[in-house]
Amino acid sequence: MADSRLAAGEMVLLLDSKSRRYLVTLTPGKEFHSHSGYVSHEELIGIDEGTTIRSTRGATYTVLRPTLSDFVLKMPRGAQVIYPKDLGPLLMLADISPGTRVLESGVGSGALSMAMLRAGADIVGYELREDFAARAIGNVERFLGPEVMARYRVELRDAYEGVDEVDLDRIVLDLPEPWQVVPAAVDALRPGGIFVAYSPSVVQVMQLRDALEKAGTFALCETVEVLNRGWHVEGQAVRPDHRMVAHTGFLTSARRVVT
Repeated sequence: MADSRLAAGEMVLLLDSKSRRYLVTLTPGKEFHSHSGYVSHEELIGIDEGTTIRSTRGATYTVLRPTLSDFVLKMPRGAQVIYPKDLGPLLMLADISPGTRVLESGVGSGALSMAMLRAGADIVGYELREDFAARAIGNVERFLGPEVMARYRVELRDAYEGVDEVDLDRIVLDLPEPWQVVPAAVDALRPGGIFVAYSPSVVQVMQLRDALEKAGTFALCETVEVLNRGWHVEGQAVRPDHRMVAHTGFLTSARRVVT
């Protein structure tokens, strides 16, 4: 069981009285500053997770370790991330489990990489942009620790130009034109392997589904969209929230079969 006490070098989430969230790495000698005063990091080191502390101006903050969802929404990023509402379903569609060999292309800021690595996957990532690759690697190591890097390799290359890996269990894509990877996926995926792509546009979905059908080696093709509607619950006042996280992207999955 993890120690509830917070240690130097850990990331923590400071939750204020209005549920605003601040991500901080505990460093001796540093302070967290806001318009409501400051909190010394040394006041936080050694206290129990879940403790509420006060700033120099009396503001209250509850100190928690961040979840993966918290980190994905607050981490440094350049590319648009796949949001938590899609990460969970994607892990199920791709059936990620310990030891699953995955090719991920379009690693972006590393949100999907972290979700799959924490589920136990071994990942080879293809990324065109060196700055995106560096940011993804940094985010993964910062949140999951250096020990996972043995299961995570990112190469600067274009998946549209081919895939070197063979007998892959999964191919997971966050690319503008995932249909261009379908021919390579036929050879790179083992029989029974799963192909999954995240696509913001329905036009992308149409072209991908057409490519999967024409390949003749994929079955169980499906496309889903995940909508996330919260509820306001306050005493007897219960209603859907006025705002919801609706469209972010479509998830298309298929199984590689032998014909």
